[in-house]
Amino acid sequence: MSLCPALAISRVQKLQMEVRFWMNILSRVQLANYADFCVADYAAPQSPAGYSCKNPANVTVDDFVYTGLEVAGNTSNIIKAGLKPAFVSQFPGLNGLGLSLARADLAVGGVLPLHTHQRATEIILIVEGTVVAGFIDSNNKVYLKTLKKGDIMVLPPGLFHFQVNGGDTPVLEFAAFSSANPGVQILENSLFQNDLPTELIAQTTFLEAAQIKKLKGFLGGTN
Repeated sequence: MSLCPALAISRVQKLQMEVRFWMNILSRVQLANYADFCVADYAAPQSPAGYSCKNPANVTVDDFVYTGLEVAGNTSNIIKAGLKPAFVSQFPGLNGLGLSLARADLAVGGVLPLHTHQRATEIILIVEGTVVAGFIDSNNKVYLKTLKKGDIMVLPPGLFHFQVNGGDTPVLEFAAFSSANPGVQILENSLFQNDLPTELIAQTTFLEAAQIKKLKGFLGGTN
């Protein structure tokens, strides 16, 4: 006895769905069995958990090499500092490995303003120059040190910290982070580079409204 056309189509569709399901499972198993690394797949959708893994068959040695830190950062700006990150968004081989690197160049008078990395501990190495560096803990205690060439300093995660060129020569330093995507929030930008009303900033910071408007104008915020 022959099947009616509708029933035959239904069974074909069910079979196709089962084939797709098992092919997807097989693909995931193959990737799981190749778990030495998870190179970021920039072509795939990104989730809050990060980048998807590139198919190991498409991974090359270039995914594990980054050459963007050989040139100094541009210090022709208001903070006289240039930053060049090697985070997972620039360096796919870092995906899932829990570390990253950045280069910082500070001209004479340069500064890295108060900021925080909410997802990472930072450790800095001074290659050239003199840096006044410090951080503020949750009890508002300041830890401050003048660093010379070859010195390193660790900056705990989530705490506000800063660095200032403390000498009369340019500074070169490298910073390592305990996350492939450490994140950054700069205090001044958070307060003045947005549309948070001036009167609310004045109420919550005790700054004068005129000074707030000046900073907003300087940093591109709106009153």
